[in-house]
Amino acid sequence: MKKTKNTESKLKVIPLGGLEQIGMNMTAFEYEDTIIVVDCGMAFPEDDMLGVDLVIPDISYLEENEKKVKGFFITHGHEDHIGAIPYVLRKIHAPIYATKLTMGIIDHKLEEHNMLKTVRKKVVNYGTNINAGPFRIEFIRTNHSIQDAAALAIYTPVGTIVHTGDFKVDYTPVYGDPIDLQRFSAIGQKGVLALMCDSTNAERPGFTASEKTVGKTIDSIFSEHQDSRIIIATFASNVDRVQQIINSACKFNRKVVVEGRSMVNIMSTATELGYITIPENTLIETDQLKNFPDERTCIITTGSQGESMAALSRMANGTHRKIQIQPNDTIVFSSHPIPGNEKSVGRVINELCHKGANVIFQDVHVSGHACQEDIKLIYSLVKPKYAIPVHGEYKHLQAQSNIAKQLGYDSDHRIIMSSGDILEFDSDQNAKITGKVHTGAVMVDGLGVGDVGNIVLRDRQRLAEDGIIIVVMTLAAENGLLLAGPDIVSRGFVYVKDAEDLMEEAHNVLIDLMDRLQDQHVSDWTRIKNEVKGTLSDFVWKETQRRPMILPVIEEV
Repeated sequence: MKKTKNTESKLKVIPLGGLEQIGMNMTAFEYEDTIIVVDCGMAFPEDDMLGVDLVIPDISYLEENEKKVKGFFITHGHEDHIGAIPYVLRKIHAPIYATKLTMGIIDHKLEEHNMLKTVRKKVVNYGTNINAGPFRIEFIRTNHSIQDAAALAIYTPVGTIVHTGDFKVDYTPVYGDPIDLQRFSAIGQKGVLALMCDSTNAERPGFTASEKTVGKTIDSIFSEHQDSRIIIATFASNVDRVQQIINSACKFNRKVVVEGRSMVNIMSTATELGYITIPENTLIETDQLKNFPDERTCIITTGSQGESMAALSRMANGTHRKIQIQPNDTIVFSSHPIPGNEKSVGRVINELCHKGANVIFQDVHVSGHACQEDIKLIYSLVKPKYAIPVHGEYKHLQAQSNIAKQLGYDSDHRIIMSSGDILEFDSDQNAKITGKVHTGAVMVDGLGVGDVGNIVLRDRQRLAEDGIIIVVMTLAAENGLLLAGPDIVSRGFVYVKDAEDLMEEAHNVLIDLMDRLQDQHVSDWTRIKNEVKGTLSDFVWKETQRRPMILPVIEEV
């Protein structure tokens, strides 16, 4: 008997992150008592998030509806799509579905967090359909700058939604088959409610070049620099790029060293699963570099984004324990800076140039994201009723909305969402944003998840900008008389030896204050601390125009 559609029920699409920013990609799809989640990514901290290691989406909504969550469906293995998994899966106990390489990278991440045995996982093939309550999810082959990327066709009682994930159209990929355009077309012919399409390159005209074109450029670099050591920095996850570098190194009879923890991890996973082929006796350990002349070696490293702790950054600033940059080195940046990383990358390039290295950072990268003509192709094949741009800052979402406009979509059928918006589709396929759920950024600092908030960041900002003054004093327990101090210790405020007069004057101001408080018989610690803070803060501002953090410490004897 055919199941009838509940006309009262609506399909909800709720982005929990990833819109109006690069990173933290996560979207919930909800129908009645079932939620499925697409991707579970992190973002790198902003410059003002001092001391923060990474940022993950606020999943309050999923926690409130945990019993409804039936699974996480992952499009590919980049950090902005999988980086939050170990943190989210501690709270939401639902299975993960992903392709082979993507799951291999997730497994490694779960193993680091001692969660490998507790999380349920299923490796899926392209064309596989997973049933989750009223949803059916199909994985479709796409191309990206990491292998095994997938788009998702999400079949719902209201209609089909196609989520492209991050993708490009590559007819000649280094590994595997081209994007399955036939499947996109077949799904489109049956009718698609909405297309949620990657917007990262929506501002760029034309088509995205094939990854294979980079291989020719890398070959040329090896050919033109046969008398120097070659160091190539790229994304650890770009297995195809690494494969092409290894191919060129073998062609020009060079030994290869792999540097950087994330690069080593992904290389070992990709090799184990058969996604990368390394000829015997090609790889050597870093310690063995000294056994070969420079012109016979190639180093593949992390740090193409200028990350301060990455291997290339440590080489550039001279803190790498095993590799020192030499004047004859040729250093290749095989990537484009992610928006926001330009300054960091520029700083590393300048440091490398200062050391006399020859730095190449042009024409050694192609994007993993679809440009305008590729986006138009997907729209033409899928023919969605609604265009919903995803993945990118607002300007990228707007650029894709403009592409949809050129293709004939009116303003009612182009929907730019913000994280937290609830987009509802009714049984007649009408779409409307009906409200918002709580979203936001949760900061991870060391082992702490979410214990660094805006107040802590504001304190760190103040410490970074104006330093701290600690006032230590000892009071008598029975009558609150000042027995010792107040002693003033400062860090990051002024160099004390050059400001002895200022510190002496501050000390006198506090002595006067304590005399007044004792004359008034004030013994309440909270009031004393507030008075010390206020008085010293006013004095310091008047003298220096600075507002250091002031921390009174009272000992009772």
